[in-house]
Amino acid sequence: MTTLPDRPNTALLVIDVQNGVMAGAHNREGVIANIGTLIGKARADNVPVLWVQHSDEDLPLDSDSWQYVPELVRDDSEPLVHKTYLDSFEDTDLEERLAERGVGRLVVAGAQTDACIRSTLHGAIVRGYDATLVEDAHTTEDLSQYGAPPPDQVIAHTNLYWQHQAAPGRRGGTVTTAEVSFTA
Repeated sequence: MTTLPDRPNTALLVIDVQNGVMAGAHNREGVIANIGTLIGKARADNVPVLWVQHSDEDLPLDSDSWQYVPELVRDDSEPLVHKTYLDSFEDTDLEERLAERGVGRLVVAGAQTDACIRSTLHGAIVRGYDATLVEDAHTTEDLSQYGAPPPDQVIAHTNLYWQHQAAPGRRGGTVTTAEVSFTA
């Protein structure tokens, strides 16, 4: 359904599952396990897995906090996209990497729900992609001391509104890890 012509393929986008991002994440172990399951499914189905890695003053390039969590291991053949903005498309080579692989549909997992996940989902829809959020494979930290809802509510709200997301010729939607199909 994507509006990108000649892009029938699907890719798994793993966003910012880095030590510093995941240190205080809600349901850290469960989310990482689900992302690991998704990576295994994608690899078994020969679906591209693209890894996104954020850097800023809190995640300095090459620091321990910048590294991906040790539970998830990127294969050398899988692209790594470095970013400095919340939207994984902004000022990166993500679009080029997806175009090379004929990808018009994204399955999205990672962190943080209320920042890089939301920004990337919206960025994908605006750019013509279908973008499916894996509802039990994204997380965020507790920012309630700053006035945000608790993490479980942030996650639930994002799942609620993204399940009905659509634009002309494009669709969003949510699925659980168990429901993910890279061919649908």
